[in-house]
Amino acid sequence: MKDATPYPAINIMLTEWVEGVKRLLGKNIVGLYLSGSLAYGDFVPERSDIDLQAVVRSPLTPDELGLVEQLHKNIEQRCPQWADRIECSYVPLELLRELRPPAKPRPWWGFGTLYAEAPAGNEWIINHYLLSQHGIALEGLAFNELIPPIDIHDVRQASARDLFQEWMPKIYDSAWLSNSHYQSYLVLNLCRILHTVVEGEPRSKQVAGQWAKAAYPQWQNLIEEAEKWAYGDEMKRQADAVAFLQFAVDRVNETKLLL
Repeated sequence: MKDATPYPAINIMLTEWVEGVKRLLGKNIVGLYLSGSLAYGDFVPERSDIDLQAVVRSPLTPDELGLVEQLHKNIEQRCPQWADRIECSYVPLELLRELRPPAKPRPWWGFGTLYAEAPAGNEWIINHYLLSQHGIALEGLAFNELIPPIDIHDVRQASARDLFQEWMPKIYDSAWLSNSHYQSYLVLNLCRILHTVVEGEPRSKQVAGQWAKAAYPQWQNLIEEAEKWAYGDEMKRQADAVAFLQFAVDRVNETKLLL
């Protein structure tokens, strides 16, 4: 596997994951993919996560799940700077035919834990669209060869639903909002949702943030602080984050996209 990113340490980790999954799952592997900010070109080592996806021919067995879990634990132990910052789904090929979030859960590794049956939400179609446009195949076919075409209108609707179902309830979760990381994460995700819904095209958080600062200059200071946040920093913008969330809800409602 040739270097997939400009970061040698991350390339070593990716090679270890690819070779490990191939060794453990063998012919059950259809493709292994890198997505997220590393694929879009706006990765920030101080705060970005590493997003991966494996496509498998058949659902993982309990024994395979145990092997994959140990592989991820070993990788994060050897690469402690990325501990709790690697996310990876193991999706059976048959589920990729479904444009809407499938009823069947799939295994997902995140926050240092393997969830054997993680349900998919509105991010399903959004992530698959972005993978089809920007994903890097570390092994196997290009991702867009595995899925049916995705209409951008469906992506916009999924982003709007995600705002109302996933993010709007955070207005009432003061404990969650008190976390500096989550404040930054929320603000930058709202920028991306707004760009997707209003402009009609998903973009990276960096691009969406630049657009949002120009389109809504009253939120420039908040967005810039969210962009500069890094692990270990403190961000005390809970009330402003809530206000920006309500602003995003109002702007999306104005589009009448979900009517």
